[in-house]
Amino acid sequence: MTSTHGGGGLDLFREGDFPFFTLTFVRGVAPAEVLSRMGVDPSTLALRDATDLSDDFDDDFLDDDEPVVTTGTDGPWTWAWEQGGMHGLDERILQAVSTGTEAVVLHYNEKPMHWFKYAVNGETVVDFHTLQELEPTGQDPTRLDEHMRPLGLVPGRVAPLYGVLALAEDAFGIRLTKPGDVDDARWSGRLDPLPG
Repeated sequence: MTSTHGGGGLDLFREGDFPFFTLTFVRGVAPAEVLSRMGVDPSTLALRDATDLSDDFDDDFLDDDEPVVTTGTDGPWTWAWEQGGMHGLDERILQAVSTGTEAVVLHYNEKPMHWFKYAVNGETVVDFHTLQELEPTGQDPTRLDEHMRPLGLVPGRVAPLYGVLALAEDAFGIRLTKPGDVDDARWSGRLDPLPG
């Protein structure tokens, strides 16, 4: 079992300085398709390395209305990383990315709060956040109990700091390999604003 303190596939987010992020993981769907399902502006969809990302988006990289999103694949999961937005949490986007498969969304902000969503074939199965005591909701809010309880993610209790990261690692085998600084091209683009 993965510790909530480290040693898993998401250690980058335990050890790095990321005060805000939204990660969307989709099983078995190619990166460009994940971005299309998320609502990427087609004119911005391209393979880019770190230099291209900086050249193309520079000051807009952390925009929250039209966030830049980068992707990669680790094992069976394709990930989409928004460093400035929260589009992955939107129910319409979660439905689109999970249709025909499953998706996990992890969000973190400086409150501090983690938010976790798990969807299968367009339906949100488990949904909770850690701003207060846990109150899972969704179509089957107890579906992940066998993974959550050993990590201290218990309804009515305050969650341990990295419990949500450990849940994604333990229950789904999720990991994310940080893109390299040079010659590591990833699909990326700018997401369109969410409809009102």
